[in-house]
Amino acid sequence: MLYREAGDFKTSYAADGQTFPIAFDRRRYQAVLVLAFGVVPFLVNDYWANAVLVPFLIYAIAAIGLNILTGYCGQVSLGTGGFMAVGAYACYKLMTAFPEVSVLLHILLAGTVTALVGMLFGIPSLRIKGFYLAVATLAAQFFLVWLFNKVPWFYNHSASGQISAPERSVLGLAVTGAATAPWAKYLVCLAFAVGLAWIARNLTRGSLGRQWMAIRDMDIAAEIIGVNPLRAKLTAFAISSFYVGVAGALMFAVYLGAVEVGEAFGVNKAFLVLFMIIIGGLGSIFGSFAGAAFLVLLPVLLKNLLVDGLGWSTALAAHVELMIVGALIVFFLVVEPHGLAQLWRLAKEKLRLWPFPH
Repeated sequence: MLYREAGDFKTSYAADGQTFPIAFDRRRYQAVLVLAFGVVPFLVNDYWANAVLVPFLIYAIAAIGLNILTGYCGQVSLGTGGFMAVGAYACYKLMTAFPEVSVLLHILLAGTVTALVGMLFGIPSLRIKGFYLAVATLAAQFFLVWLFNKVPWFYNHSASGQISAPERSVLGLAVTGAATAPWAKYLVCLAFAVGLAWIARNLTRGSLGRQWMAIRDMDIAAEIIGVNPLRAKLTAFAISSFYVGVAGALMFAVYLGAVEVGEAFGVNKAFLVLFMIIIGGLGSIFGSFAGAAFLVLLPVLLKNLLVDGLGWSTALAAHVELMIVGALIVFFLVVEPHGLAQLWRLAKEKLRLWPFPH
C-alpha cells in the first residue's frame, strides 16, 4: 500500500495527540520541510521568489486566517483586503516609530493590532450572520481603505500617499528594502508560514477549534450545550485577523516594499483570498495552501503558455484567467464543496487500497 495507517501503534497519550499522529503523514511533512528550508533557498532566483514562492507563502497565511473564520467558525467575511491593509500600515508605523526594534517583532505586533481591529468589526457577528455579516465585513473593507487614504497620519503625510518600507536587517542580513536577496525574502515568509500553519493546525484540533466548528454547524445547539458564542466568534475574528494582518505586513515590508492602499489591498484582494479557500477547501489548513498555490501559479502558467508561447495579449490572458477561476469556483461549489483538500483525502483513500480495486 502507498498510504498506510495499519500497524501505526501509539503507546502514550502524547503520541496519540501529536500534530500528525500518523507516521506516514509526519515523515511526508518532515521531508517537505527539509526540502523547503534546506534545498529551495540555494536554488531560488529573483523570478521564482517574486513571482511564485513569496506571494504563495503570504497568500497561504492570509487564506489560513480567512479559513479559521469562514471555514471553521462559519462567519463569512469580505474584509480580508482591509485587514491586510491594517497589518501593512501598522507595520509601517511601527517600523518608522521604533527603528531599533526587529522588523520580525514589528510584523507580529502588526498582526496583534489587526486582531484588535478584527475583534471590533467582529462584534456585529453576535447579532447577524450569513449574507448580512458578509455585507458588514464588506463595509469594513471599504471603510478601512477610505481611512488609510484620507488620514495623512497613517502614511506619515507623504506627498504621494504611498508607504515605503525602510531598510531593515535581521542578524546582519537585509530582509526589507532593495538590497534584500531573493532567498532571504523566501526564508522569512517561509518561517512565518510554517510557524503559523502549525499553530493553526493545533488550534483547530483543540477545544477552541471544536467550539468554532460547533458554532459553524449549528450555533443555537452549540450554545445549548455550553459553548459561549461571544467568546467563540470574537476569538475566531481575532485569530483570523492576526493571520491576515501578518500576511499584510509581510506583503508590504518583505514582498512589495511600497504600497498604495487602494491598489494593493482593494476589494479584489478580499475576493481573491476567498476564492483560494473555496477552491482549496473550507475548514482545511492544507486546503489553504492548495488554494493559494493554485491561484498564484495559474497566472504564471497562463502568462508563459498564452502570452509567451502563443503570442496572446496580456489583457486577453487576464480575461481567460478570470474565466477559468470563475468556472472552477462554480465547479467546486456544485461538485466538490470541500475543494482540493477533499480530492486529496479521496486520493489517500484510494492509495490505502492500491493496487487492489475499491
